[in-house]
Amino acid sequence: MIKTAIRFSQYRIYWILLLVLGVVLESIALYYQYVLDEWPCVLCIHIRIWVFGFILIAIFGIFLGQYIATNRTLHLFNSIVMIGFVERSWQVLAVERGWVFGDCNMDAGLPPWFALDSWFPALFEVQTSCGYTPLIILNISMAEILMLMSAFLLITSLALSIASYGSE
Repeated sequence: MIKTAIRFSQYRIYWILLLVLGVVLESIALYYQYVLDEWPCVLCIHIRIWVFGFILIAIFGIFLGQYIATNRTLHLFNSIVMIGFVERSWQVLAVERGWVFGDCNMDAGLPPWFALDSWFPALFEVQTSCGYTPLIILNISMAEILMLMSAFLLITSLALSIASYGSE
């Protein structure tokens, strides 16, 4: 099992699968926004940013992952991104379930040097307040699916990050 993880951490297929998953997640989000009129809240926009983060890391992994030091660094960065993805997913679920009460406004809270909401409003503009995510399938909400998926991706990323140090 450990040897399999070590080998998988070195393969380009992991980065390709991660890229495909990220593109699918972003496509689903845009489908819900523009076709089903389910507008994104600030937490949803933050999740989109974390997903774009691992898409970018996956692209670098596809092209530069054959170098051991770069591969290790990318796995480490990917684990950091996945921690952010889990945290934002938990916040969405916690707000939806009423576990936390917070100020969820219409401002993405991004600094001027990273104003994605201004540069790419079609993708990153906050358009509604927090508190609700649509049901996806079998009465499972988008927040529940995001929480499960992000936790799985974090565990996988951490395992592969550790395994990448087992390679020679």
